[in-house]
Amino acid sequence: MKLSELAHRIGIAYEGPDIEISGLGTLKNAGSDRLSFLDNPKYLKDLRDTKAGAVIVAPGYADEVPEGTIALIDGEPYLKLALASRLFAPEPMRETGAEPVFGEECRIGENVSFGKDVVVGDRVTIMPGCYIGDGVTIGDDTLIYPNVTLYHETAIGPRCIIHANTVIGSDGYGFAHTKSGEHVKLYQLGHVIVEEDVEIGSNVSIDRGTIEPTIVKKGAKIDNLVQIAHNCIIGEHSLLTGQVGLAGSTILERNVVMGGQSGAMGHLTIGAFAQIAAKGGVTKSLPGGKVYAGYPIMEHKRWLKLNALLSRLLKSSKKESK
Repeated sequence: MKLSELAHRIGIAYEGPDIEISGLGTLKNAGSDRLSFLDNPKYLKDLRDTKAGAVIVAPGYADEVPEGTIALIDGEPYLKLALASRLFAPEPMRETGAEPVFGEECRIGENVSFGKDVVVGDRVTIMPGCYIGDGVTIGDDTLIYPNVTLYHETAIGPRCIIHANTVIGSDGYGFAHTKSGEHVKLYQLGHVIVEEDVEIGSNVSIDRGTIEPTIVKKGAKIDNLVQIAHNCIIGEHSLLTGQVGLAGSTILERNVVMGGQSGAMGHLTIGAFAQIAAKGGVTKSLPGGKVYAGYPIMEHKRWLKLNALLSRLLKSSKKESK
């Protein structure tokens, strides 16, 4: 839609050049037909370098918008982005589109539902009760167990295994908040990419990206009951064990191991070959190649020393109390 119409519909006063806006984009990746936003000053460098057609910014950052990008000035950029996301959200079910296309030697169980424009590779097995949404692609030799749900535009690579009751591509948990405390849904316009040779356990939830995709890279293995939030990137050959939880925009580099019930705050990076012990709480970005434990997270050796010291202090205090 035209920028002037978009601004009007999300409640921003705008009089200026009119351009066609075809969707939302991040500051880094948006092109000239995309709308982006700045809500956190830590991304000022991305704002200065953006190629977006228009950006929603607070008044204090209007001067940082580069030449060639239109500034939509508003005191609540994130809220206005949430209102704009609704305008570009896809329909939950397509009314038109091609019927599913299947490769050779596929086996499809009973009561499997397919949306429009689905492409299934060779030798794929889909067991009963699955839902395969619009625009989904499934690579060769993939095995999908009963009652798996793949939301629209999910891309599954070859030789993957997805166990029962897993949901891939559901909406990320994203909301903007009004000054009066109401919560406005930020529609999730990205999708999920699962690369080759990935195994995903039962009852796993992998949320679609807000704008860019959530990605599970090749060879990763994910245990049961794992939550992966929007815009996360799971590195090659990483291992996530039972009940791991990752907040939005967490990046795991390759071969990261996370023990049971460990978790990570969002917008951080865990370096390659790092290991997080069970119940570890990652609150900051971590260098790779080390073992970590505890909450807040620390190197495992330090955590062991800390607990030994606490144990000695408790024993000493008991003796003194006697």
